[in-house]
Amino acid sequence: MKYDDIIYLLPLLSIGVGAVVLMLLSPIKSFSINRLSWVTLFFLVFAFGATALNFGHVYSATPFKDIFSSMLITDTFSGYFSSIIITGGIVTVLVGSHYFEKANMLRGEVFSLLLFSVFGMMLLVQTTELLTAFIALEIASISLYSLMGFQKNNVKRVEGAFRYLVLGSIAGIMLLLGTTLMYAGTQSTNILEIAKYISAHPHANTTLVITGGTLILITFLFKIAAFPFQNWSMDAYEGAPLPITAFMASTFKVAIFGFILRFVLVDFHELKSIWNDMLFYIAILTMIYGSLLAVFQTSLKRMLSASSIVHTGYLLIAFVSISNIGESAATSIIFYLIAYFLSSMGAFGMLSYIASDDHLRVTYEDFKGFAHIRPYMAAMMSIFMLSLAGIPSTIGFIGKFYIFVGAIQAGYTVLAIIGIFATFISVYYYFKLIALMYFYPSSEMTNVPPLKGMTPLFIGIMALLIIWGGIGNTLISYFPGIDFLIDTARFAYQSLFM
Repeated sequence: MKYDDIIYLLPLLSIGVGAVVLMLLSPIKSFSINRLSWVTLFFLVFAFGATALNFGHVYSATPFKDIFSSMLITDTFSGYFSSIIITGGIVTVLVGSHYFEKANMLRGEVFSLLLFSVFGMMLLVQTTELLTAFIALEIASISLYSLMGFQKNNVKRVEGAFRYLVLGSIAGIMLLLGTTLMYAGTQSTNILEIAKYISAHPHANTTLVITGGTLILITFLFKIAAFPFQNWSMDAYEGAPLPITAFMASTFKVAIFGFILRFVLVDFHELKSIWNDMLFYIAILTMIYGSLLAVFQTSLKRMLSASSIVHTGYLLIAFVSISNIGESAATSIIFYLIAYFLSSMGAFGMLSYIASDDHLRVTYEDFKGFAHIRPYMAAMMSIFMLSLAGIPSTIGFIGKFYIFVGAIQAGYTVLAIIGIFATFISVYYYFKLIALMYFYPSSEMTNVPPLKGMTPLFIGIMALLIIWGGIGNTLISYFPGIDFLIDTARFAYQSLFM
């Protein structure tokens, strides 16, 4: 039994050990940056392989139950989210290496901080205890603060990190306060025990539980940059280096939704209707505000940052629908997170490869005629933009389709209509880049690096995965199609109720 417990916790343990090892190796001058990056990839790939051992079936286990007092759980749900988080770390290392080298930022400590952040996110999606969730969230957040402000001589980096630190600390205080109120109302901080208490006392005064749960929910709304807690994201994303921005906007958002889904689906099924009215309007305002913000941006980095707010709104549509169509809505969230992860990481990764020199300000105007200079890069960037816009034959379209159809089935047609309207608006700021790349003469962008090395290779793989997610086995018979991802997402949901 102990052996099985070790196997279940092996991915988390390997990332934690890797973070400590890299922290100890980084001051040693004989270990070059290239070697440290390979060590980082070794631990990440090993963790991914350990996670993949349990793919393909529904399982749920509580490793070392007596030692950890049931604070950790490993199931198909946590494995699904952990695999995405680990993949985010792998892509960040591979895609960001070129950027870090050119920006003179690549240091051994960066890899250690990255693994600590991955460790915190994995712990977050595997915990069933609120104080452990706070610790996991702070491990991930503090690592990100440090990664953002790692270049101490760059005022923009330090300013963005400091703003995120201050606001993130306030959000952490709200999480602690919510946990305190939960404990006062139920005498427990374990969310499984809290659920049992609520079920066993249907007529009890749940004011403390509702208030505490709402504070916890607000904390996570802040972390996913939902309205009206979204303003920090623009400054933080703009100040952070592009690979770190990609990691924050996609991977961190996956981890946040991983915990909040477990928090709501398993433990507060009877209470989420109380929050639905609030989330209904938050989803609408998040989509509208994010769309307006993205339309008026001239910097591609700020446009992608603003559009990430809109995608948060899409995810909140499915979140609201959970009260009426639990499995279908939750599955659509889990699937859409993969779609957004691939599209966002690919777009930011391409920008980081092109704009490895901070003196190059990547705006729409910089990409005029880009297809004539680097046709393959333009093609990949177009695929990412098409997927983010939700155009058919991309995985982004499939993700939005499931969310909007689910909202209509759940009786939230208004949310579906506003989501479709926001999608039409997004066509403007995503297609604007495509039009400038293909239908305008070349700009002064002469220092664009050619396609070479592992970075463009993995960006190209993500572009192919986006197309594969959109067309599946339509072109190639017996080739794994989109049903594989949908079934995996459904297994993840089912494991929550074992």
